[in-house]
Amino acid sequence: MGIVIALIVVGIVLLVLGIAVKAAMFLLWIGIILLVVGAVMGVMRQVRNKA
Repeated sequence: MGIVIALIVVGIVLLVLGIAVKAAMFLLWIGIILLVVGAVMGVMRQVRNKA
């Protein structure tokens, strides 16, 4: 669970930095990708724990 939270926090930080610094647009995409990966991992973990 710690890795999922860490990915989400890093994703949010990179997302905020990407919005704040327009020159670093790639940070925005990395933040979005990390948020999606973190969300998918969280859902997969919940589904696996219920089964």
